[in-house]
Amino acid sequence: MLDFSMIYNLLLIQKKKQDSTGMVDGTCYINGRFVSVNNATIPVTDLAIMRGYGVFDTLRTYGGRPFRMEDHLNRLERSADLTGLTLPWSRTELNQVILSTLQKNNYPEANIRIIVTGGESEDFFTPTGTPSLIVMVTPLHSYPEHCYKTGAKVVTAKIERYLSEAKTINYTSGEVAMNRAKIKDPDIIEVLCVDRNERVTEGITSNVFIFLGDTLITPGSNILLGITRQVVLELAEPFFQIEERDLFISELHKADDIFITGSTKEIMPVTRVDGLTVGDGGCGPNTLRLIDSFEDMKNQFISNQER
Repeated sequence: MLDFSMIYNLLLIQKKKQDSTGMVDGTCYINGRFVSVNNATIPVTDLAIMRGYGVFDTLRTYGGRPFRMEDHLNRLERSADLTGLTLPWSRTELNQVILSTLQKNNYPEANIRIIVTGGESEDFFTPTGTPSLIVMVTPLHSYPEHCYKTGAKVVTAKIERYLSEAKTINYTSGEVAMNRAKIKDPDIIEVLCVDRNERVTEGITSNVFIFLGDTLITPGSNILLGITRQVVLELAEPFFQIEERDLFISELHKADDIFITGSTKEIMPVTRVDGLTVGDGGCGPNTLRLIDSFEDMKNQFISNQER
């Protein structure tokens, strides 16, 4: 058996908050039990370990309640279907496990990670066991305030993900690209993936948008369809023309605004791409309008939970 906190580190699924001993704190759910993260285990013959075979999804809370949990579970099921994994749990069971794990961790706001592994394998390749279900709740990861006030730095890299519409645990290409980027500049927040046809597809952990004038453009295919991405499209629809289409790297250099989205990033302005300044170097009015709309939406969600 392998210590589960080590597994998380190897699979690069979580950004760990460490206590004074350097170990991960908190209670997680794993295969029918609630245990300390430090004592959680899965077999080393699980295909998540042997082959990096598994899927996951990540969501967050607002006001202590999961945000768009059903959308995230829909995406988890979609990822499992695309990768050939069977989810032997009903939607009701998954909901109950997630909410129970959240209750057992006393954080004002939290990240929630749902992981489904490939299960044990006798020949280290063919699934022969039941997939493991892991739910982990950690304190909400926040980005530096300056990322939102003065904008984030990003770089591009040639990366094409296999099964790009699935959220799999295989993040090797992204991890390598991010490590290389941070060696050159520790302030880099994200790496944008560019395919062989010079199309910008997505960030390693985000979706990407640009404004050309008042037209909002975002890639619409061969990407992981982010839940925050969908929220932004809903918020933008009354105010802007929207184009979901191929986005070429040359357009990044012409953009008036660029921003990235994700559950923990929310709407994060980008003001530097590959060392080049975006627009006039600040967060433009169109992006600011979306950020304000997003804040209103969050406040309404929290208010509804309090009634």
